[in-house]
Amino acid sequence: MDNQELGRRRFLGYVLAASTLTVAAQLGEGADRADAAVPSLPEPADLYDLNDLLTDAALPTANLITITLNPDGTASFALPRAEVGQGITTSTAMIIAEELDLPLDKVHVSLADARPELLFNQLTGGSNTTISTYTPIRVAAATARHRLLEAAAAELGAPLAALSVLQGVITAADGRSLSYAELAVKAGSLTDLQVSVTLKPASAFTVIGTPQNRIDALEAVTGRKQFAMDVQVPGAMPAMICRPPTINGTVVAVQNLAAVRAMPGITDVAVVSTGVAVRGRTFGQCIDAVRALQVSWGPGSEDRASDATVLAELRAAENPLVTPPLPLLTAAVDARFTFHFASNSALETNCAVADVRPGSAEIWASVKAPLVAQAEVAARLGLPVGAVTVHVTQGGGSFGRKLFHDAALEAAEVSQAMGKPVRLMWHRTDDFRHGRVHPMSTSRVRATYSLGQVLTMDQRHTSVATEFGHGLGDAITALAAKLPVGGLTFAETIFSLTQQTPYNFGVTTQLLTEVDNGFHTGSMRNIYSPNVRCAQELVVDRLAAAMGQDAYRFRRRFLKDPRAVAVLDKVAQVGNWGRAMAPGTGQGIALHPEYHGFVAVLAEIDCTPATVNRQVPDAVTGPRVTKVVCAVDVGLAVNPKGLEAQMTGGIMDAIAVTLTSSLHLAGGTFQEGSWDNYFYTRQWNTPPELEIIVMPPTTGTPGGAGELAVAGAMAAVACAYGRATGTMPTSFPVNHDAPPAFTPLPTVPPVPQSPTDGISRAY
Repeated sequence: MDNQELGRRRFLGYVLAASTLTVAAQLGEGADRADAAVPSLPEPADLYDLNDLLTDAALPTANLITITLNPDGTASFALPRAEVGQGITTSTAMIIAEELDLPLDKVHVSLADARPELLFNQLTGGSNTTISTYTPIRVAAATARHRLLEAAAAELGAPLAALSVLQGVITAADGRSLSYAELAVKAGSLTDLQVSVTLKPASAFTVIGTPQNRIDALEAVTGRKQFAMDVQVPGAMPAMICRPPTINGTVVAVQNLAAVRAMPGITDVAVVSTGVAVRGRTFGQCIDAVRALQVSWGPGSEDRASDATVLAELRAAENPLVTPPLPLLTAAVDARFTFHFASNSALETNCAVADVRPGSAEIWASVKAPLVAQAEVAARLGLPVGAVTVHVTQGGGSFGRKLFHDAALEAAEVSQAMGKPVRLMWHRTDDFRHGRVHPMSTSRVRATYSLGQVLTMDQRHTSVATEFGHGLGDAITALAAKLPVGGLTFAETIFSLTQQTPYNFGVTTQLLTEVDNGFHTGSMRNIYSPNVRCAQELVVDRLAAAMGQDAYRFRRRFLKDPRAVAVLDKVAQVGNWGRAMAPGTGQGIALHPEYHGFVAVLAEIDCTPATVNRQVPDAVTGPRVTKVVCAVDVGLAVNPKGLEAQMTGGIMDAIAVTLTSSLHLAGGTFQEGSWDNYFYTRQWNTPPELEIIVMPPTTGTPGGAGELAVAGAMAAVACAYGRATGTMPTSFPVNHDAPPAFTPLPTVPPVPQSPTDGISRAY
């Protein structure tokens, strides 16, 4: 469906009974999508992907999210999603401003508390927010605009068709005008009314599709932006937890409870399900108390696990590649890849505020599945769900981490145990050793080819189990009848609904096997795609070489979708694909389809000894990506500037997991204990040349963007590394097996002493 067709369609909205104008979208209207072109050999995600599932799950309660016009002429909207830095409050405000014809600075978007009646409409994940809320929010805003026009027509005694709207002011043909502020009360209703509206055509857009700064940018840079730890709750004091030395260890006994309770500033000490909690006047005093605790610990779930044992477990569980006997003149490319554990820590450490009282509880946290959090907190505390209020705060990053609400659950448990409100914060070492991790996995790929054609592409991905206990499994169950796969586990279903091969490679199969549920895992800026697509694209490079073809032209020849061809052509042209490169350097090119969007990435890398061996104090350097060109097509980009930022962040994630960042497991403990140990992409490893190209709109609706760049960029960087070194990389990150560049922190005490030499560490 093109932009004009969507813009001309009529929808139903509701004016709700309220003192000022309050509106909502009609249930179920505007849900249909254009039929997808079905390829000759469709994969499940070609027909119905995870984003389709999330959108359909959110649809039945879309009419329960409302826009209110305030007496001062501003509009308010409580977004039932979590803002964690991805910019959805800005893009949502843009959608409202566009359809309501209101200045962007007069649209106020907040985050909704947990609302059980919203069901699956309050889950933030899968790059789905803008896709699923785009039409319902537009319908609600258009309903408000229509109602305001009706009120103005009555006040001015002018026909509706003779009125014009500009920046929140309605003007009649004779020049008389009324502002939205003057009409907000008059446009309200004493009863619910149904209204038929027509959405603005894309040709009339003045806000959607234009680059806009984030609406919270000023608050962020001036320190006024409020996060969970900024919430002021009377009596809430800092709290931390002394955690076991191994994953899922348990408390057997505490030898010095009385002594720790007597430490300066400490008000309470209590044993909880995940360790021993302390509460004090400052976090520094809490750290001192955690370090002083003498605890006997019971065994954990992975006490004897190491990288080697987990890898052996994965290898033993791999499903065989079943390729029919190869006919004459048919050859094969066969490869196996290993992807190590990676940390899911966000810049904002895990935290929550809790005030539990007899019969009720109130929680403040950045959670992406607040309804699941509310239900689990209620169960843990022995309260009815309605007695628990969960306030969703802004989050300082997530990358999937905040789909899990362990900090909120712990804060509630600690507050109940101590009978006092707490501001619970995880230490950064807790985040790395007990937080969520992206699971270790292996991927076996075999492709066969003959006479210039790829005949088969088979992939068997084997992974430590990814946990989906955050509401996504419930959504899958609710929509099982719609799924193009049946009889699969939650993980296998999600794998099938997210993995796509963008090439016509004959008979294509992708299967997932998962093992070992003893780790705290989660999706990290994507679930399976970066590893799966990186493996695939490296094999595509091998196929091109084996068939004597250029890697870019080979890809282009086999691509299924013209949108994919367009982004691939763009990066090849802008990035000067095929240019002469010095020895030890190389180019890589890759493509990734996901959630109705496409991204292509061209990367250049420097693997010369002078670069690899450069010295930066307390740092890992290694190969450096020197140039990245990224072309992205998400259909309709609501905010191109925000989309550019999303792509930039995804590229930095990709460089990290390809080259430098992973967790090392030994004796049931991840050895990394801080950002000093975990080598995410630093300034000295970012590409000096970076260009993001947002393609012109190709559809009338937005596609997913939050995770899109990671898989494409990881594959491009890996392909560039292979071309620069002459050897295809098969283990990621490529430096994982090198001697550690740090001395691991001890596990007892579980957190290090707070540094006192900050000035000496500045450089």
